[in-house]
Amino acid sequence: MKTGKMSAFIVGTVLLLWASLAGATDHAFIKGPINSGPEATKVCLKCHADAATQIMHTSHWTWDVEQVIDGKKVKRGKADSINNFCVAVRSNEPRCTSCHIGYGWKDGNFDFSNEGNVDCLVCHDTTGTYKKAPTAAGFPAEEVDLTYVARNVGESSRQSCGSCHFFGGGGDAVKHGDLDSSLDYPSANIDVHMDADGNDFTCASCHETEDHNILGHAMVVTPKGEQHIGCIGCHGDDVHGEWVLDMHANTVACQTCHIPAFAKEVPTKTSWDWSTAGQDIKGEKDAYGKPTYAKKKGTFTWGKNIIPEYTWYNGSAGAYQLGDKLNPDEVTLLNYPLGNIKDKTAKIYPFKVHTGKQIYDTKNMYLITPQVFGGKGDKNAYWKTFDWEKASISGMKASGLDYSGEYGFAPTKMYWRINHMVAPKDQALGCLDCHSSNGRLDWKALGYKGDPLKNPKYSRN
Repeated sequence: MKTGKMSAFIVGTVLLLWASLAGATDHAFIKGPINSGPEATKVCLKCHADAATQIMHTSHWTWDVEQVIDGKKVKRGKADSINNFCVAVRSNEPRCTSCHIGYGWKDGNFDFSNEGNVDCLVCHDTTGTYKKAPTAAGFPAEEVDLTYVARNVGESSRQSCGSCHFFGGGGDAVKHGDLDSSLDYPSANIDVHMDADGNDFTCASCHETEDHNILGHAMVVTPKGEQHIGCIGCHGDDVHGEWVLDMHANTVACQTCHIPAFAKEVPTKTSWDWSTAGQDIKGEKDAYGKPTYAKKKGTFTWGKNIIPEYTWYNGSAGAYQLGDKLNPDEVTLLNYPLGNIKDKTAKIYPFKVHTGKQIYDTKNMYLITPQVFGGKGDKNAYWKTFDWEKASISGMKASGLDYSGEYGFAPTKMYWRINHMVAPKDQALGCLDCHSSNGRLDWKALGYKGDPLKNPKYSRN
C-alpha cells in the first residue's frame, strides 16, 4: 500500500475508532451525498420526526426566555442581552450565530419556525470532524463531509457541547473561566466529575435533558435562575459526615469549597477595554502568551489558576436591560447576583468577575450595541471601518434604539458563576483558607462584623 493511501487508511481507522468510543450509533443506512446542513436535517427528521419541534421550544433555539427581572416580565436571552465581550448579537448575527443550533440566522428576518433551519449535527456529531464556518450564520464549514458525520451521529459529548460553550467570546476559555478545552479529556485535577480516566461524566450527566430541553441556564442571559442544577441532587444534604462541615452547607455553596480555582490550564480573559480599539498599537503578549491588545477589540488582561470572587447568591440575579440608563462615572453591572447576609436563601458563592469599558450614548445615557462584524463590502461594521459612528448607527438600528450621534466609553462589570472544574476532595478548601488573617473571604464585604470563627456572635445563624 502506498504511503498516501496508508496515511488515509490510518486516519480513517482512527476516526472510526474515535466515533465508536464517543458513542456513535450505526446510521450507515443513510444514503448520500448530503450537500448541505438543511439536507442533513431533512434526513434526520425522516426518523426523528418530533426532534425539530422539540428543539424549537428550547432556549438553545430561541436565545430568549420569558422571565421576571427586577420585578418586570421580559423576554431576555443571548439574542437581546448586552455583555462586555463582543457586546451584542443584534447586527452581528452572522458571526455570533456560528454557535447557534441552526442554519442561516444572519439578521432579524431569521425564520425560527422552519424545521429545516435546525442543526442536528452540531450536538450529535461523534466524529470530531463537524464544525461550523466562523462567519457563516451557523452553516457548516465547506470541508465537512456531511454524509460521513450523519452516518456517525450519537449522544452528545463534552466535545460536541464544548465546540460552542468552551469557545464563547471569541476563543478558548475567553468567557466562562470554568469551561474550556481542557475539559475535552480532563484529569481528575481539572475536574473530578469529568475526569476522562475516572467518572468520565459528559455534560448531559448533570445537564439532564428531556425532549431536547437541557437543564440549566447561564446567569448572564437568564438571571431569573430557573432550571438550576444542584450538587445535592446527587450528593444529598449531609454528605460530609461531620457536623461542622454540614453546618457550613447552610451558608456556603458546595462550589465555594470544592472549586478552589478556575482557569486551571487555559487562561481566561479578565478584562476588555474597547476604548483603546482602532489604534495602531503594537500588541504585547503576557506571561501566558496571550495578546494584551488587538486593534479590532482594544486592550485585554488574562488570568490563570484564578481564585474566585465570593458574594451572596440566592439563585436569582439582576441585569442591565437594553435601554436602561447608566451613570458613566460608576461601574454599570451588566448582571449581578442577588442575596445578602440577611437572606436565608442565599449562600456564599464563587464567581469569575469580568470588567470592561464599552461604548455608550452620552446623550441618551445608555449602552450602545455597535455593529462590529461585517461581511464582504460592509461599510458600517467597526472591524471593517474602525468608525464607531457608523458602527453605532447600524447597530442601534438593529436593536431598535435611538442613537444621538454622540458616544463615549463607560466601565462595566459582569459576574460568571463558577460551577465546573470541581477538584478532588483532598484539594477542597480547608478551615484556614477562609478562617485566617489572610484568608480568601472578605468578611466585612460579605456583611459580617468579622470572622465568625473568632466570634460566634458574628455568625449569620
